[in-house]
Formats: sequence, C-alpha cells, structure tokens
Amino acid sequence: MKNLHPLFALVAIGLVLALSTTAWACPGCKEALSSGDGQGGDLVSGFFWSILFMLSMPFLIFGTFCTSMYVAVRRARAAQAKAGASATASAGQAGRSAGHDAQTAPSGGQSLVGA
Repeated sequence: MKNLHPLFALVAIGLVLALSTTAWACPGCKEALSSGDGQGGDLVSGFFWSILFMLSMPFLIFGTFCTSMYVAVRRARAAQAKAGASATASAGQAGRSAGHDAQTAPSGGQSLVGA
C-alpha cells in the first residue's frame, strides 16, 4: 500500500508526457500558422498586444488595491471625525443643561497655579 503513491505519480507523469504532443499550441495560433498565407494571422501584432496586456496587469491590480485602501482610510477618518464632533457637541449640550460649564483636568505639563 505504501508503494502505491510513488507508482501513481510515475503513471501520471508518464501520461502527461505521452499526451503532451497534442497540446503544443493553442488552436488559434496553430490554425493561423498552418494556413500558409504568409502573414501567420498577424501573429506579431498578437504577441505585442498580449505582452502589453500581461505587463500592465500587475500595475493595474496594485494600483486598484492601493486606491481602494486610500479611499477606505479616508472614509474611516471622516466617519471618526464626524463621530468625535457629534460626541463633543452632545457632551457640551449635557454640560450646559446641568447648569455648569464642563472643565477639563490639567494635563501633565499644565498647572492650576496662576490660571
């Protein structure tokens, strides 16, 4: 039973190698080259555009990802600022309705002396 796994791998590799001659070219290129019209179905132009397409894809994907992250961060910051402004406004309203002004405690570098 243990020797079955390497045997299966060898049979699979043998089948791939035996059947690989039938798939050596895509049908479009194969038909264009075998037509014998001398132009090869404008094969050079096809290679040119396919290379440009493949070279542009990493930049397009990376640019789209970066743009979506930039927009997401800007929306999150805007929502956070809006939530902070509404919380500050509601805290100010609560302090005024209680009859006294909201005062903050001094931070580490501030002093109440002389204020």
